[in-house]
Amino acid sequence: MTAAPADCPLCATQEAPAIWRDARLRVVTAGDPDYPGYLRVIWQAHVREMTDLEPAQREHFLLVVLAVERALRDTLRPEKINLASLGNQVAHLHWHVIPRFADDAHFPDPVWAARRRDATARTFDAGQFRARLTRVLGA
Repeated sequence: MTAAPADCPLCATQEAPAIWRDARLRVVTAGDPDYPGYLRVIWQAHVREMTDLEPAQREHFLLVVLAVERALRDTLRPEKINLASLGNQVAHLHWHVIPRFADDAHFPDPVWAARRRDATARTFDAGQFRARLTRVLGA
C-alpha cells in the first residue's frame, strides 16, 4: 500500500455517496451522460496495483467487479461489458465496468475513442441495480 497523495481524486471522494459499498470498496457511477450504467469499483485504501493486495483482498475485489458485471447484464441487457483497470491517470486501484451497446456513441471502439455517432438515450435505475447487485453478492 502506498501513502495517499493529497491530489488523489479517488481518496478525496471516499465519503461521497456510493451505489453500493462495504468496508473495503465502493461502487460509484462514472457520471458519463453517454453511458449511464458506466460504473467504477474503487478500493478504499490507496493502492496502486492488484498485486499490492493480499490474496483474500484480490479475491474480494474481483468477486465484486464480476458481481457488478452480472448485475449490469441482468438490468441493462448490454451487447457487451468492458472491464478495465488502467490507473495511468489516477494511480489508485479501481476497475471500470462499462455496459456497451451496438448503438452507443463509440461502439465497437473503446469509450475513450473518437465518437462514431450520437449516443442513444438510456436510463440507469441505481435502485434496481443496487437490489440486483445485493442479490448477486448474496448480501
